[in-house]
Amino acid sequence: MKNVLFVAGLAMFMFACKPKGNYKAYTNDPILYSKTVKKLNNVVLENNFPPMIAARNYVYANIAAYECVAAGDTAHYLSLSGQIKHMPAMPKPEAGKQIDFSLAAMFAFTKVGNAVTFPEGSLMGYYNQLKNGADSAGIPSEVLENTITFSDSIAAAVLRWSKKDNYAATRGAEKYNVREEEGRWVPTPPMYATAIEPHWGEIRPMVLDSSGMFAVRPHPKFDIKNKNSEYYKAVMEVKTTGDSLTEEQKHIADFWDDNPFMMHVSGHVMFATKKFSPPGHWLNIVGIAAKTAKADFNSTVGAYTLTSIAFFDAFIRVWKEKFTSNLVRPETVINKYIDQEWRPYIQTPSFPSYIAGHATNSSAAAEAMTSWFGDKLSFTDTSLLEFGIKNREIKSFREAAAEAAMSRLYGGIHYRFDGDEGLRIGKQVGELVAQRIKMRK
Repeated sequence: MKNVLFVAGLAMFMFACKPKGNYKAYTNDPILYSKTVKKLNNVVLENNFPPMIAARNYVYANIAAYECVAAGDTAHYLSLSGQIKHMPAMPKPEAGKQIDFSLAAMFAFTKVGNAVTFPEGSLMGYYNQLKNGADSAGIPSEVLENTITFSDSIAAAVLRWSKKDNYAATRGAEKYNVREEEGRWVPTPPMYATAIEPHWGEIRPMVLDSSGMFAVRPHPKFDIKNKNSEYYKAVMEVKTTGDSLTEEQKHIADFWDDNPFMMHVSGHVMFATKKFSPPGHWLNIVGIAAKTAKADFNSTVGAYTLTSIAFFDAFIRVWKEKFTSNLVRPETVINKYIDQEWRPYIQTPSFPSYIAGHATNSSAAAEAMTSWFGDKLSFTDTSLLEFGIKNREIKSFREAAAEAAMSRLYGGIHYRFDGDEGLRIGKQVGELVAQRIKMRK
């Protein structure tokens, strides 16, 4: 009995003497923020969110985190309210209340990420881990309570704002009308799935003036019967490239495949494998770059947020074009006119070809990150190791974007002109985001 009382007394003594000054080493750790982003990335992967919806999940969660950072460091960071024209003013911290703004950022990110994904409550276990970690690190209970209250106010404000971006209205919008017309997109094997999010061009952008901002150059006219036409030559380049891939080209195609739901068919057996979508891959790159640059907590959150805004708007622009051009995929054309048995190296996704989404998305993200970290940061991209795909050495963000664009030609799912125009449009989107969004004073 004495031993029991002694142990209980010791535990109470240790709790009462819990250090109160060192908890910031835990809460201000930029690596912990990257781990927090990765938690949302994993939920997105596990639940098969299409890439454009994933981009929406990421952007609102990162903006909520950033607004906590900006509120806590007004000497160096600016709120996005007003810079994003339709974004309302965010709640201010209550005067005299001590708040840990880094922890608030992670709380707000997790709450918003939890609200915009499913299943319900998928991130709340991690939220409690963060809270328990801060408590174990010695955060005073009053500071923790104040931090939760403030972060909840930011998360609630961001979620109210998010509900006006036309996402809900597009859930019941008319489906893509599949028509057997020369040159028009139709579903592709093996899933023959209907078009993904044909109305995404109607989503409210963050920075673009409209979904049609930045004119897209017309693609070559569909002309498969004329062997001298630009289009025929583009189709044959896809086929001949795919028929003679080097091991390096295969690695590039695999590394940037980023297919969140790849269907495998063997006889009567069908199963799917999952990887990060393009925006999920780029968020991993942000974390690697921030660590390489030794960025502090606030700068790391800023990098994630700026990049998220860039690829969110890039998706809106590229989807507007895809479902305006409605261009047929190379696989469909090759199978119909050249070789019925031909298959691309990677799987063709379920939406039109022009312009390339990955190229546009990657180019926009690369410009945002170049504006944040400069153009001389090289790094090893380890993002795909968990899927059994070896690392790639990246000399710059723009080089990574260019490689991602070429990967679609190697993979056999895009014409070269899809990627070239995607890079050009994405660069303009990323430059606009970097120009209009001023985070650092």
